[in-house]
Amino acid sequence: MSDSGLNVGGTAASKRKDARRNQQTLLDAAAAVFVTSGVEAPVRDIAAEAGVGMGTIYRHFPTRADLVIAVYRHQVEACAEAGPALLAAGPTPYAALGQWVRLFADFLVTKHGLAAAMQADNAGFEALHAYFLDRLLPVCTELLDAAVAAGEIGSDLTAYQLMRGIGNLCIGAETDSRYDARRMVDVLIAGLRHPR
Repeated sequence: MSDSGLNVGGTAASKRKDARRNQQTLLDAAAAVFVTSGVEAPVRDIAAEAGVGMGTIYRHFPTRADLVIAVYRHQVEACAEAGPALLAAGPTPYAALGQWVRLFADFLVTKHGLAAAMQADNAGFEALHAYFLDRLLPVCTELLDAAVAAGEIGSDLTAYQLMRGIGNLCIGAETDSRYDARRMVDVLIAGLRHPR
């Protein structure tokens, strides 16, 4: 009796793990399609990228807004988790900050049409923006504080100011092939460094 109970529990845990992995695959596929085609991309393109049927996507995300919000939250989480990992693995706090800022800029540049897609749901958009700030401001603060403590950058910049500046550099980058937001972000990060 106890053996069968363990197997059932193990099977249920395995199924939950598989469901989470499948949902991650769907979110990664949707994010990839959104980068190339925007958030209005056909669901069939996302299904093809994920290697699933369209019904699977609708079962997990009944509306396009559900999918867009889930992708956004998934990518915010990835960006938030990257900060401490880069700080732990990087050669210096300044190097970790630079890598994280590039990830953050990529996240901003690849949000084709998110604001337009969310305009109809202003409360939902505001909630996502609050979530974005709640998750990413502390990460940016940790990276900035570490670089300041190491004497690599000055202490006169807040995480909010840095993130806002990066956001401003990324505006319109997806629609202007002559503008390289990532290059401008690199210039910004280079300007933070104390001369040696």
